[in-house]
Amino acid sequence: MKITVPYGKQDTLTATLDEAVPVRILEANDVTLPDQDRVIADAIARPIHSTPFEAFIKDAGKVLVIVNDATRPTPTAKVLDVIFDPLSQTDYHFIIATGVHRGPTKDEFIQIFGDYYAKIKDRIIVHDAAKEQDMVFLGDSSNGTPMYVNKAGVEADKIIIISSVEPHYFAGYTGGRKSFLPGIAGYQTIEKNHKLALLPEAKALALAGNPVHEDMMDAIKTVKQDIFSIMMVLDKHHQVYAACAGHIHDSFHAAIDRANEVFAAPMGEKADIVVSVVKFPQDIDLYQAQKGIDNAKLALKKDGILILVAKCRCGIGGKAFADLLGSCDTPEAALKKIEKGYVLGYHKAAKMAEIGIWAQMWAVTDMPTDQITPLFITPFSDLQTALDQALAQKGQKATVLFLMDGGLTVPMMH
Repeated sequence: MKITVPYGKQDTLTATLDEAVPVRILEANDVTLPDQDRVIADAIARPIHSTPFEAFIKDAGKVLVIVNDATRPTPTAKVLDVIFDPLSQTDYHFIIATGVHRGPTKDEFIQIFGDYYAKIKDRIIVHDAAKEQDMVFLGDSSNGTPMYVNKAGVEADKIIIISSVEPHYFAGYTGGRKSFLPGIAGYQTIEKNHKLALLPEAKALALAGNPVHEDMMDAIKTVKQDIFSIMMVLDKHHQVYAACAGHIHDSFHAAIDRANEVFAAPMGEKADIVVSVVKFPQDIDLYQAQKGIDNAKLALKKDGILILVAKCRCGIGGKAFADLLGSCDTPEAALKKIEKGYVLGYHKAAKMAEIGIWAQMWAVTDMPTDQITPLFITPFSDLQTALDQALAQKGQKATVLFLMDGGLTVPMMH
């Protein structure tokens, strides 16, 4: 049996398995795609619990449009096809909601904005959470998270959010409130919020009782401007499946129902070997691709082998989590060190270390061996070798599951 998986933007990797090996492929659910442009236009024309967009933007004064960075496949340019004409009549700016990610490269700006980039490049602000002089304090959340946000968000008269909703391994889902926290929040705000990711209730598909989500929702109460939110749900090929617009929370919750139709993938029993494929653009670095490890653990038996397949085009991507793991001899030691003091990024290290206690983590990436080995991950240069060795270790009766979009798809026991 020959299996081909995506690798990077255009490449693929292949592996051949004996027909006797029990192989399952788990993907996001197939859905019937509508006319993508019409779905977006209809959502904006009929917003949920909000004034219509034309009325929202009329006489708006300063407008700030918050958009995702290049780690998300959000089709921002498709939304601009619908709203750019009325938006261009205002004093508008865009801000890239980087959170603590780096700013986009020139190619990534074009990935985000498409043909609009040339027209708007002088009106783009790249959020930098570490630039304290750009932050304004709005108050504390009830959890004690100090809400610092980019002053561009405070100075605007009205705010538009363009984002997409999919499962997120500790916030429950992306989208909605995440555009503010972590999107355009200050470093210490993000650090305090993400520390809550260490708690077991912070997990994919969970909102009720999820401390990260609840803190985000609480913090956003400090934002006083009118917001028009445009949330999209993509299918497994990153095409627009649904769009919900209007009130920030109501459009987010409406989009969640549609996101579950795509990304909550029912499966039978767990597998001995799980191959988790992280697609472009989430394969940008290990910091992002780790979501494919966290989702795949839900499909893996105890003492199993998890094989991450992610190009990691820009290397590790997060120094703090890599330094922490690299400074410890065992996953248990890493968790003990995190207990002594949290630094932003340690939530990522904790999620990986927790898996390292009960399973093996292997990976096929473009990263140098000496970078990935200290992270309790065994590196392989190709998928075939990794699978051959995994089957040799687990036996020819071992079950293999390919999670074809591990960064987004959440395996669900049924």
